[in-house]
Amino acid sequence: MPPRLADLSLGFRHAYLDHERMTEQLQTWSEAFPHLCRMTSLARTPEGRDVWLLTIGTDPDRIRPAAWVDGNMHAGELAGSSVALAIAEDMLHLHLEPESLDLPEPVAARLRDVLLYVVPRMTPDGGEAVLRSGRSVRSVPRDERVQRGNPRWLVSDIDGDGLSLSMRIQDPGGELVLAPEFPGLLVERSIEDEGPFYKTFPEGTIEHFDGKRIPSPFFLSDNPIDLNRNFPWSWAPTHEQVGAGPFPASEPEVRGVVEFATAHPEIFVWVDFHTFGGVLIRPLGHASDSRMDTEDLAVYRQVEAWMTEYTGYPTVSGYEEFLYEPDKPLRGDLTDFAYNQRGAIGYVIELWDLFKRLGMERPPKFAQYYERVTRRDLVKLAWWDKDENEGRAFPPWRPFDHPQLGRVEIGGVDPRIGIWNPPLHEIAAMCITQAQVFMRVAALAPHVRFGRIDRTPVGGGMTRVDVEVLNDGYLGTYGIPSAKKLDFNEPLYATAKTSESCALVDPGSAHQILGHLDGWGHGLHTGQNLPAYPGTRGTAHANWASYLVRGTGTLELRAGSCRVGFVTATLAI
Repeated sequence: MPPRLADLSLGFRHAYLDHERMTEQLQTWSEAFPHLCRMTSLARTPEGRDVWLLTIGTDPDRIRPAAWVDGNMHAGELAGSSVALAIAEDMLHLHLEPESLDLPEPVAARLRDVLLYVVPRMTPDGGEAVLRSGRSVRSVPRDERVQRGNPRWLVSDIDGDGLSLSMRIQDPGGELVLAPEFPGLLVERSIEDEGPFYKTFPEGTIEHFDGKRIPSPFFLSDNPIDLNRNFPWSWAPTHEQVGAGPFPASEPEVRGVVEFATAHPEIFVWVDFHTFGGVLIRPLGHASDSRMDTEDLAVYRQVEAWMTEYTGYPTVSGYEEFLYEPDKPLRGDLTDFAYNQRGAIGYVIELWDLFKRLGMERPPKFAQYYERVTRRDLVKLAWWDKDENEGRAFPPWRPFDHPQLGRVEIGGVDPRIGIWNPPLHEIAAMCITQAQVFMRVAALAPHVRFGRIDRTPVGGGMTRVDVEVLNDGYLGTYGIPSAKKLDFNEPLYATAKTSESCALVDPGSAHQILGHLDGWGHGLHTGQNLPAYPGTRGTAHANWASYLVRGTGTLELRAGSCRVGFVTATLAI
């Protein structure tokens, strides 16, 4: 008897796994189900960790439509790894224990022929640094800049407790003040406050400190690379896009993903899990919806409907609701790469709806949530953390004699669980709802097969063979409509090869271009439900290849493309 999946789980639905434990989980699946799982490395990090890729599906070497899931590209956003692993486990359930899934059979049937690529942790070095020390790392804990002259903060565990949290010092010019409603909580200062006032800094030391001037902390600090600004589509250098890195795909983690994706044009869905916010962010990232392909937009409306139904998360345009600065699009973003350069239904999920938990009203633009957290909201968060999160996010302050700054206090904020990521007891429910959406989006896959095959004797020992090639999937064989223009998105073609006892009358007909085939899906809100028009489309989902064969024997047929894979058949003539 093969093992049950429940017996192989290492607890990722209830905890955030470190790299060793996550590796063990992937190995456990791969060793237990070698016919379904393949574990490979996309890249090796400077600290010697693998960026693991798990491929799930029967006959993984057979090219066919594939879906991609990744998580934890930003080091502290650990929940993405948990959801990615949960989706992998659910796909294994689909093949091994389908009765355990709450999926309609038409969805399950389509998914069984879809390959799944899962990268649960895109930054294993960064994730490990956060899990072990609590320090703030945007993506990767390394700094290879050549410019070293300016004073800056170096994050470290200076008090030896194993964590790198926050430091506070009293300062009459401090921007923060103690909240009377919650002990030790620092909130934004107002003109009515009497003090004492505080400044906060990352736990660590200052390089090139002159004993007088303290540099302002920067969110990238001593790890200046943001992997989500290092992808090649619309990349811009650091002076234009903070975190971009020295050149596109300069980082091994990004380069491994880009090289794999370029070699696998069959990826038609790409989901990138981040935290936090509780929102789906879709293209376009660089222009308004008025510039977006209208057919693409209709497909995204279908994704949005599922996201709303199963998670309650809203869906927003990256450009219209998620720019941090007006009219300044993010550059080198993974979703932009997936959608614009790889032709996939690409989108970001910001897991963990913290703002909803705080009862905040939605602002005009979703990104404004992050800047509109009030003192009252922060106090509410601190009490929630104490009552429901075991006080993980707001540990007490402890006095310490800093080697450069003198008397400071260390502690105060540990954002790993409760701010950056949901509390442990909420991971499982989040995994379930996100998997429900993903499974349905992956089931939009195109699906090419042979339809009718007609053999007609025409005299003189010859037979005419007419072969129908059709797509009965939701999406066309091009994927999303705007992807038709991409050079790798080749049209379908059919090839024929005869046995030695027969031959094609016209050898040039052995290779025939069929073109792309439409799918039956249109997305949502396209007017299809209104019976006021002549009818549906014709047979744009199918095409025919015809061959004239002399003699008797076999005809081997192959039809498809690099985008959707190939189907084969052997006909007796």
